[in-house]
Amino acid sequence: MPAKPPGCPVGPGGRVPSARIADDDLAAEAADFITLYHREELPHQDPAPRIAAVREEIAATGTYRHTTAELTHGARVAWRNSNRCIGRLYWRSLKVRDHRHLDDAESIAREAAIHLRQASNGGRIRPLITVFAPDTPHRPGPRIWNEQLIRYAGYRTPSGSVLGDPRNLGLTELALDLGWAGGPGTPFDVLPLIIADGDGKPRLFELPPESVLEVAIEPPDGPDYRDLALRWHAVPAIANMCLEIGGVSYAAAPFNGWYMGTEIGARNLADVDRYDLLPRIAERLGLNTADDRSLWRDRALVELNRAVLHSFDRAGVTVADHHTESRRFLAHIDRERAHGREVTADWAWIVPPISGAATPVFHRTYDATEHRPAYVHHPDAEARARGEWAG
Repeated sequence: MPAKPPGCPVGPGGRVPSARIADDDLAAEAADFITLYHREELPHQDPAPRIAAVREEIAATGTYRHTTAELTHGARVAWRNSNRCIGRLYWRSLKVRDHRHLDDAESIAREAAIHLRQASNGGRIRPLITVFAPDTPHRPGPRIWNEQLIRYAGYRTPSGSVLGDPRNLGLTELALDLGWAGGPGTPFDVLPLIIADGDGKPRLFELPPESVLEVAIEPPDGPDYRDLALRWHAVPAIANMCLEIGGVSYAAAPFNGWYMGTEIGARNLADVDRYDLLPRIAERLGLNTADDRSLWRDRALVELNRAVLHSFDRAGVTVADHHTESRRFLAHIDRERAHGREVTADWAWIVPPISGAATPVFHRTYDATEHRPAYVHHPDAEARARGEWAG
């Protein structure tokens, strides 16, 4: 709002990273993180020897390497610190796939498909992150240009309208420029991945169909709109954010939780600059769309969200509803306070985009201070996702 920013899937989200930091600053950030890690995971072990070793490594190489245990805790705490995410109660359940040895586009595309299959888990969506090679002083790490691993194409038609998702119009045009033949021409054609090695040159990779779990969206009752052939993908795997842990930046680190239904039904399918389906749903419901006071948008919005929850449940695919998730967020606050930690949050993202005042998270204020480790936006990530590449 003005338009509220796109809703957060039940998974991490974050801030904008700074430029590459000097050795002294990197050492300070590393020491802060190592101290945090030991305090929370190794409380009876002195962090000083590890900090000293990290400082020596930074002095020699300009960077340092996290242990797998440090990486795992850092990724989980980054989720815990995500001010825009309502689903942080589950932060300790995040499974970390350590693939820091991979920095080539082909391997990243292959592992991204495996990530999606593992995260789909037969419909029981599991929180998952796959971490690829980090940025170093000598070479930037790889980048995934797609906003999420699964996104639907947006095609500009001769009439000037868009078939599919207008949010992805620029990325679709870039994919076509890079040699993609296009999909079958439906409103829900899955885009290929666009991945760049450290040299920054983007390359295309089609996702295998078996890696893309989708749910057909149909109403639980009332007027039928199966003719619209609505569907949505099950795994919201965010791909163009950077995982920052102790001053080290993992620019390619796709991660997912599971969807909250409103992200699909009240945003992706309903927003006027996305699929803009409310007028068509209202028409099938027989609502008076000529008079705003009939609240036809509100009624159509509720029915579309009911359809999303019904359809995911019928398909046996994990999805959260905004009332339950709001209560769980307050449980997360209580649990964190019991551990001596205060939860920070961005009110505009935590309050659901439908029936906000009917949820308990609405009637509170939150400290929006940002902490590290964190998931952050690349400075150029949004431009790349829009297809604005100057290479």
